[in-house]
Amino acid sequence: MALMVKAEGGNGGNEWDDGFNYEGVTKIHVRAGTEGIQFIKFEYVKAGTTIVGPIHGVSGLGMTQTFEINHSQKEYLVSVEGYYDKTTGVIQSIQFKTNEQTSDMMGFNKGTKFSLGSMRRKIIGFHGFADKNLYSLGAYFIRIPATKSPMQGGQTTGKSYDHGGDYDGIKKVYVTYDGTSIRHMRVDYDKAGQVECYEYGDKKGTGDEYLRMKLSTITVNYPYECITSVEGSYANTQPYGCIVLRSLTFRTSNGRTLVVGTMTGTTFLLQSQGNAIVGFHGRVGSCVDSIGAYYAPFSPSPPPSEKLEGQGSDGGKSWDDGAFQNVKKVYIGQGESGIVAVKFEYENDASEVVIGDEHGKTSLLGYEEFEVHYPSEYITSVEAWHDKVMGAETGVITMVRFKTNKRTSQPFGLEAGDKFVLQKDGHKITGFHGKSSTMLHQIGVHVVPITE
Repeated sequence: MALMVKAEGGNGGNEWDDGFNYEGVTKIHVRAGTEGIQFIKFEYVKAGTTIVGPIHGVSGLGMTQTFEINHSQKEYLVSVEGYYDKTTGVIQSIQFKTNEQTSDMMGFNKGTKFSLGSMRRKIIGFHGFADKNLYSLGAYFIRIPATKSPMQGGQTTGKSYDHGGDYDGIKKVYVTYDGTSIRHMRVDYDKAGQVECYEYGDKKGTGDEYLRMKLSTITVNYPYECITSVEGSYANTQPYGCIVLRSLTFRTSNGRTLVVGTMTGTTFLLQSQGNAIVGFHGRVGSCVDSIGAYYAPFSPSPPPSEKLEGQGSDGGKSWDDGAFQNVKKVYIGQGESGIVAVKFEYENDASEVVIGDEHGKTSLLGYEEFEVHYPSEYITSVEAWHDKVMGAETGVITMVRFKTNKRTSQPFGLEAGDKFVLQKDGHKITGFHGKSSTMLHQIGVHVVPITE
């Protein structure tokens, strides 16, 4: 059964639905105009035949862009991103990502961002709202089955174990080593947010064996991290008189490793480029004789953002740039009495640069800049001062200063009035919001956990 993800974007237009009775998407047609996306059209595959869907929107002046997906070569659509205008409700730009490639950004990347995606699923159909333009877009997803690798190690001894490949990801792995062999394993899996555990082997031993047993673990920060490979070795080992695993090394997408045992005998590597390991199988007796893996597509989710309340006064109109991958550059405009305007440049996945709107009104002095050297550097806090100044009906921000994980910026403005600091321990700042008129009255931030 297909999973229906609700339409994202602006408000307006008439509802349309291409359905989900397809095997996949093979071609996309998009036309953009001065007001945003004028229309979108999809071609689907059903029983080996191409089905051309209707136009959603109205054709006008502009250039139609296309994006082709090689369905016959097992390429499939995994996600969609774009921007929409909150005032008009019209989608301004759109971008498609498959398991093999990413399309160009079709249109202009301005406005409020939206995205459509679902872990371990591919898009097989679309729905949304449109009339003279495209207002919103939703999708139908189906699960992508995992692939099973051959097992490495002993092929006949012990009993078979098989966890299957239906889990979303691995949360923790426990490995017990007796100084010679891998004796016991436990794996905690995530399935729809619930933890399911598999445990096998002998973690106690007898006599001197018990004293040699050593437990090692690795915790995976799923869904922001996954296990990408398992390297190991196996050999015929005494006193067991059979082939057993002698070592295992687990590696994650964040570059962390767990090394258990010493590489001895025949070596192997369980890895599938672009995929995560989501399950294990093999054979086990008093030791773990062999191990194989299940692979599935995995795109680490961005950590959830949190909006910290703005500080300052209630003057002016509210604005909110939203949350991004990182802050790339800060522009500060100063006036005689305080900060008159701010503007921010952000960065998303694939080095996509998004330039935010101007908030406030710049003076003849223009902007001063503070550049953040992402990805090794990121903003961790904002220090600011707020005061009631002559000529302003409400208080204004008189000074701001930015602190990163490596340095502190110069102060922009003068310290006057009351000081406040915007930060959350263990988090980085990835977006800004606030209130402004011809001056900046309030500033707040979006933060996400630091996962590096």
